[in-house]
Amino acid sequence: MKEISSFLAIVFLFTLFACDSPNYKESDDYSTKDNNSNLRAGVVVEILQTPSYTYLKFEEDGEEYWGAIPRRDDIVKGSTYYFDSSMEMENFPSKELNRTFDRIYFIQAVSDKPFPKAGMVSGDKKGSARVGNMEVQNIEQLEGEISIAELYDNKSDFAGKRVKIHGKVVKFTTGVMGKNWVHIQDGTISGDNFDITITTDDVVKIDDIATFEGLVILDKDFGYGYAYDLIIEEAVLVDVK
Repeated sequence: MKEISSFLAIVFLFTLFACDSPNYKESDDYSTKDNNSNLRAGVVVEILQTPSYTYLKFEEDGEEYWGAIPRRDDIVKGSTYYFDSSMEMENFPSKELNRTFDRIYFIQAVSDKPFPKAGMVSGDKKGSARVGNMEVQNIEQLEGEISIAELYDNKSDFAGKRVKIHGKVVKFTTGVMGKNWVHIQDGTISGDNFDITITTDDVVKIDDIATFEGLVILDKDFGYGYAYDLIIEEAVLVDVK
């Protein structure tokens, strides 16, 4: 099976063609670190690069195992990386590496710093999705825009409506399920929600101050554990600084 650069896409394809694919199962046997029952932390002891994936051999508590992430060129051998969402696959054949992994974890994202339980990209089932800690000071909303706190506080009023919102880009992931995924923060908070997830065809960079206009969707479930209480879709980039 052709290797692809998206964790979600590979899960979908392996599910669709299950009769021709290795066995897979969601990984639930996580270590407990930093008060996060889902968080794993491993030291990278080997790195293999392909055009689609970066393969990482982790050492964790005396155990070695392989993981694969969308290609990154900034992973440092000997450093510790954290992740909290993965799909374990058995007998996975990599044509690009000409080898079969007895067991490998497909990981959507890793971080060189611990992050809270809500995760880096995926959302809790019927929960909010966040990236790391709240790291943005208040960003003044312009006329016609709403804040993240206002959106969460009044989400039922905004459901199915297009809104304009802007903030600092704290995470950008491209090409997942045919969309680009953006997380922004504006320094406002509602309960424990301080980050909004946006899907778009446009491209931004981390630390950009971006303004988007998009459709507010509630209780969106993409499958495979990717569910959001609130997400902005079909977003168009209005301005970026």
